[in-house]
Parts: sequence; C-alpha cells; structure tokens
Amino acid sequence: MTPEDTDSDDDASVIARSRHEPSLFAVIFDRHSRHIHRYVARRLGPATADDVLADTFLIAFDKRAKFDPARSDARPWLYGIATNLISRQRRTEVRELRLRLAVGPPGADEGHADRVADRVTAQALGARLDRALAALRPRERDVLLLVAAEGLAYQEVAEALDIPVGTVKSRLNRARGRVRAELGAFDLVKETSGHG
Repeated sequence: MTPEDTDSDDDASVIARSRHEPSLFAVIFDRHSRHIHRYVARRLGPATADDVLADTFLIAFDKRAKFDPARSDARPWLYGIATNLISRQRRTEVRELRLRLAVGPPGADEGHADRVADRVTAQALGARLDRALAALRPRERDVLLLVAAEGLAYQEVAEALDIPVGTVKSRLNRARGRVRAELGAFDLVKETSGHG
C-alpha cells in the first residue's frame, strides 16, 4: 500500500497500518506538520521550530502503537507532544519574548508616514502582547495559544494536554483576563500620537 492509497483514511487508520508499514506514517507528517510547525514557531521562534517539529514526529512515530484508535484526528495528540517539548524549553521561550521587547522595533523608512504609523501601532501593541504572554503561567499560555493561535476546540486542547475540558476553560479564562489586564489600558491613539 502506498501513501496515496491512504488519502481518504482517517488518521487512526493510517497510524494503525503504519505499525506494520512504517513508511505510511509519512501521511501523518504530510497532513499535520505545517500546523505543528507553525505552532512551535510561534512559541519558540523559527530557529527552533524545525528541531522541535522533527522531535515531535520522531516521538509520535515511536509511540504510534499507543495512539488511541478511537481518535480519528491525530492533530491534538501531536499538539500535546509538541507542547511537552516546548515546556522543556520554556526558559528559551520567555528569553525570546524578553529579547524582542529589549531590541525594540526595526527602523522605518522615511517618507512613508502611513506605513510608519501602522508599524509603530502594531509594534507597540505587539510588545505589550509579548509582555503579557511572557507573564502568563506556562499552563495558561499553552491553553491560550492552542485555542487562539491554533484554533483548537476545547476538547482538542484537553486531549492535547491530557487535562479535563473544565480545566481548559478555567485556564483559558484566567489567561484571557491577564492578557486583557495588560492590554486593557493600552490606548493606541495616545501611545502613537504622542510620538511624532
């Protein structure tokens, strides 16, 4: 059987067959690697994303015999593996956010007032958002980014992190509250009009 023969099969079927035909696991990589890569890149930066992506799929391949066949979609499982790998690099993640804050925005070209104003506004908000994300508890940051940045449903986040749906909801609520508190007093008009 070739990977092309599995196009209409759900992930559980492909993973089950990959136990006897290991090359079929490439289908899972092809289906989900760009989502996992994007998630990791957002969390740790592009320099680390390729390595974490590779480790995620190596671990998934090694643990494919333990994949729950009742789950038709492997993406939450893969996000869970990636999140565990990310948690090992939390210090790097927070350092990256702090570095972006310390370095500040890149210089703007003269003569492009609208683009400069847009950039300043986005960078000011981005710096505040980076600061708010860095200040979150790691577990809250995981839930917030899986929901907001990756578009996972509460149940998928629960599966990815191996926690109850109620815990997902409470962590998300706390994370949103903390981010809102950080960004709530942020007045774009005041911040940008005072610099000119």
